[in-house]
Amino acid sequence: MKLSDMRNLQAADFAKEIESRKKELMELRFQAAVGNLAQPHRVKQLRREVAQLNTVQAELSKGEQA
Repeated sequence: MKLSDMRNLQAADFAKEIESRKKELMELRFQAAVGNLAQPHRVKQLRREVAQLNTVQAELSKGEQA
C-alpha cells in the first residue's frame, strides 16, 4: 500500500489494516521458522507498512487534537 493511500484511510480502517498486516507478518515468521519462506522480502515490506500506518495514524490523531 502506498503512503498516499494510507493517508486517505478513515480512522476506523487503520486498526483493521494494521491488524491484517501483523497477522500476515506472523504467518511469514512461522514459515521462516519452518524453512519454507517463498518471499523473504515480504517480511521487511510488511514491517515497514505497519510502521508507516502507525505513523500516519499518529499524525492524523495529533492533527485532530490541535
